[in-house]
Amino acid sequence: MDQNNFGFAIIGTGAIAAIHAKAIADIPNATLLAVYNRTKEKAEAFASTYACKAYHSIDELLADPNIHIISICTASGAHLDVAEKALRAGKHCLIEKPLEITTERCDSIISLAEQNSLQVGTIFPTRFYPNSIKIKKQLDEDGFGDLVIGSAYVKWHRSPAYYQSAAWRGTWELDGGGALMNQGIHAVDMLLWYMGAVVHVTALTANRLHQEIEVEDTVVAQLQFKNGALGTIECSTAAYPGTAKRVEIIGTKGSAILEENSLTLWDFQDQESDDSAEETAVVSGGVSDPMAIGHYAHQLQIEDFIDAIENKRPPFIDGAEGRKSVELICAIYQSAKEGKRIYL
Repeated sequence: MDQNNFGFAIIGTGAIAAIHAKAIADIPNATLLAVYNRTKEKAEAFASTYACKAYHSIDELLADPNIHIISICTASGAHLDVAEKALRAGKHCLIEKPLEITTERCDSIISLAEQNSLQVGTIFPTRFYPNSIKIKKQLDEDGFGDLVIGSAYVKWHRSPAYYQSAAWRGTWELDGGGALMNQGIHAVDMLLWYMGAVVHVTALTANRLHQEIEVEDTVVAQLQFKNGALGTIECSTAAYPGTAKRVEIIGTKGSAILEENSLTLWDFQDQESDDSAEETAVVSGGVSDPMAIGHYAHQLQIEDFIDAIENKRPPFIDGAEGRKSVELICAIYQSAKEGKRIYL
């Protein structure tokens, strides 16, 4: 393979693996070479669809010298197992959210990557939308003034069939949590990117539609940020028909609301009204259908990851960034379980 072309392999064959395959196909200096799944038929079907080789042994896949980057798209609680093998084999790892389901397991991945001088990235494509970056730039330039409230809302719908579609869904062992760890984590990442570190959290969880799963389908949390601002998180997979993912940043000099990739509010004391916010093609974000997401932002993140490897710099969202949302979500679960405020 051309040294300027990065060979990819995908571990996993679910819906999110297909998003990775489509994104890789649109990148000139990237080629999907291989896929692995424990189920032979699934690997072969995926390989046929996306024109790559199906491996039936992960060790054989990792021995291929033309493969440089492993996209890990397995069940969340299996990320560490795959990452350990890949990193020890000298492969960079691009890992679907969450990085792992506990901070300890996240730390193991991060440490192993550092020991082997390899890159680890955590997939959070929402950060790559132009309007997401616009809010961050305004924050960095102190355009919001003192931050007052930061809120994240993910009120989606998943049918019982969704949780029945795979044995790992809705389990603590492999899903690591419910609506918040799986669906809400994108908004949690955005909230932390914008608002900064959290000092403490108080939370409640419930199961309003999906009583058959081990984990929650609804959660509400109150946050205190290190900068003094307050915050809220509301997340559910029991809400019919579901609404767009929303992040609100409220300050003493201005406010912004991001719904999926669209700015629905942009109002600041020191600026004239701006009705020309740059937008990408509007995405539904999987409000009621987990398949209803595009691969545009995944492509941008994969391109950044390749550039980070080429230029020996950390990727935009590395392992340490991916750990932050897991830490907060685990604290939220602990607060709900113990019925008390949890300090981070």
